Amino acid sequence: MDILHLVDRLEEIFNEGRSIWFTHSVAVDEDRMLDIIDQMRTTIPDEIKKAQQVMAQRDRILAQAQEEGNRTILLAREKAEQFVARDQIMQDARVQAEQIIAEAKVDADRTRAEADQYVLQSLTNMEMELERILTQVRNGITTLQNPPPYNPPEV
Repeated sequence: MDILHLVDRLEEIFNEGRSIWFTHSVAVDEDRMLDIIDQMRTTIPDEIKKAQQVMAQRDRILAQAQEEGNRTILLAREKAEQFVARDQIMQDARVQAEQIIAEAKVDADRTRAEADQYVLQSLTNMEMELERILTQVRNGITTLQNPPPYNPPEV
């Protein structure tokens, strides 16, 4: 269940509460309130699991990029060794091998940077969402702890 939906339901219960005369207190349905709080306790760890999955996905992408880079470098070295056996082509082979290695490193670095950017963006979005939720929860707690003074209607 979405944590924002649970916060909305919690606020709804508070708004449905009955004001207690001559106090800043509100009577709310305790069972409904506790049920939503329990649901929030189970939902928040799910959000954390999502963040961990994003981190694991980043690690997999980085590992794949590293493996691909290593394979490309190995292929480049093998090709370079084949070219070295030939007299006339030896210098061309070295240049081409170095170019392939440089390109493989650039590709691996670019892939790594893209993966890091993706994970950073995902975590930043999740952080903002969690901060917004935390602010709403704190505001709800503050409202419950410090309700506005009661102003009786003038007759």
